[in-house]
Amino acid sequence: MRFEPVTLKGKHVRLEPLSAQHLDGLCEFGLDPELWRWTTNSLRTREDMIDYVETALQSEREGTARPFATISMESDQVIGCTRFGNIDLPNRHVEIGWTWVGVPWQRTAVNTEAKYLMLHHAFDTLGCIRVEFKTDSLNGPSRRALLRIGAKEEGTMRNHMIVHDGRYRDSVYFSVIDSEWPEVKANLEANLSYQQTK
Repeated sequence: MRFEPVTLKGKHVRLEPLSAQHLDGLCEFGLDPELWRWTTNSLRTREDMIDYVETALQSEREGTARPFATISMESDQVIGCTRFGNIDLPNRHVEIGWTWVGVPWQRTAVNTEAKYLMLHHAFDTLGCIRVEFKTDSLNGPSRRALLRIGAKEEGTMRNHMIVHDGRYRDSVYFSVIDSEWPEVKANLEANLSYQQTK
């Protein structure tokens, strides 16, 4: 399993390797406090976003993450960010997370397609045997969204993180494994009303 830089393209979104060139676009939609309600970060200023991007790029240099800017195919503008993280090459698994999209694109096909593109790449190109997700136990919309894409809830890590307001966060873990991917893939393709190249 080799994890090279890649651009993932769908009908609604393009996921391209994150760089400092995306900063202005990320700031345009990414400084809304509501986006950071359930995260360990709280981005309010351009400087916060600079730190966020640099942390992501540092993780990439260390080989533990592959961050993407989420680009609208319709408008060609940066509308969010997502990441492969906790990359474990020997055990062939990755985490998909650190995901946000601007409010105008929430509850659209954008996030579903981004997850599909990343799962497709993880299983069908990289040969992963497991893709995991985690979310705040209090984040009901995120938990329901993960179940809708076909991920299985595995359990809760109690007092897993300390969030920006000092609260102790319990994290709920979800996963898709290789034997489940064909069914998950078919359901996502049906929901998105298209077929990706096999």
